[in-house]
Amino acid sequence: VQLQACGGGLVQAGGFLRLSCAASGRSFVGFDVAWFRQAPGKERERISSLTYRGSITSYADPVKDRFTISRTNDKNTVYLQMRDLKPEDTAVYYCAAKHFASTSGEYVNWGQGTEVTVSS
Repeated sequence: VQLQACGGGLVQAGGFLRLSCAASGRSFVGFDVAWFRQAPGKERERISSLTYRGSITSYADPVKDRFTISRTNDKNTVYLQMRDLKPEDTAVYYCAAKHFASTSGEYVNWGQGTEVTVSS
């Protein structure tokens, strides 16, 4: 499955953005999905994930209660709603997917990244 992320941009602190990740090539059905981000000079970190049935979500502490992950399998799209953005949220955001039955547990399908810049 090919992934295409979009929705990034420049926003002031306290603002909001919604990132989208559209799948093509095959359906998202059966895939766990996640959002990662990589800030300048830092390692990539997983900030949120959602199981293929949409029943289990997880959030990294820095984004908990501010970000919301969701998916629409019929539209083959995953979203990351971000509110109360902070300068430390500045990063390139990536969506990723893995089949729920994957034995490695690794996310193997990646989007190209969308840049989010939060000004103070």
